[in-house]
Amino acid sequence: MDLRQLRYFQTVAQELNVTRAAARLHMAQPPLSRQIKSLEEDLGVALFDRSERALKLTEAGRFLLEQSLQLTLRFQEMIEGTRRIGQQGRRWFGIGFVPSTLYGFVPELIRRVRSADPQVEVGLSEMTTLQQMDALKAGRIDVGFGRILFDDPAIERTVLMAEPLVAVFPHAHPLLLRKGEAGVTAADLAPLPFVLYPARPRPSYADHVLALFRAAGHTLNIVQEANELQTAIGLVAAGLGVTAVPASVRRLHRDDIGYAPLMTPGFSSPVIVSYRRDDRSVFLKQAVALAETLATAQAGKSA
Repeated sequence: MDLRQLRYFQTVAQELNVTRAAARLHMAQPPLSRQIKSLEEDLGVALFDRSERALKLTEAGRFLLEQSLQLTLRFQEMIEGTRRIGQQGRRWFGIGFVPSTLYGFVPELIRRVRSADPQVEVGLSEMTTLQQMDALKAGRIDVGFGRILFDDPAIERTVLMAEPLVAVFPHAHPLLLRKGEAGVTAADLAPLPFVLYPARPRPSYADHVLALFRAAGHTLNIVQEANELQTAIGLVAAGLGVTAVPASVRRLHRDDIGYAPLMTPGFSSPVIVSYRRDDRSVFLKQAVALAETLATAQAGKSA
């Protein structure tokens, strides 16, 4: 499969008529039909239902159309960004981040980095800590902010702060009403239904939370796993269970949930900055120094 075949498929899928699709593509109908047939053979699945007079997408075809449109949009953005940077002599600086860091100092860091140098275009990528390692080594990002420690000889990693964890409860949960701001312990949470995130990919923050409870002598009663922080909190609000999040997430105000500090010693989540060990960029050095300053300020407010 290549981008040309995807473009042919997308046009036929949008028109649901090979003749009209061929006209849009300025090509003859037979070679277009052959390209679609070749794509189906390569994938080993039927993309179109040809059993009736009108052409229809199969479930596999609908999936490929949705995913491929996102891919080609991203590809076009990449081309336009490359041209813009090349034509204007600008430099690109990529930042990767796990979503939970957006409740802390990272948004302020992004604002300052974006305004630091008009010749630097800042790109942002939401990705897990593990994905950041691959992206750094491949050059897709220049710096990453994550929460899991990995040893890699090509990557320099610094723990910027250890952020306390808080428990998230449905707003009228008896334990929340009883203890509230006085805080709860790992022993309080262990018997309760627990919503764990992210479900995948692993290892991740989920494994960090599981390890903290194991170290405290407890096994979590996991009733649901979610891929996103917001989803996990929504499931808590729906009454499925409780969860544990970094303290900065308390900035997310909802009437249907409540937070309580997790008072068991050691229950914190690191915020880690990662970058290529051989990167000697002055701009990177300045960004990392700014991250250290902002993280220290956030840690001071949390103390």
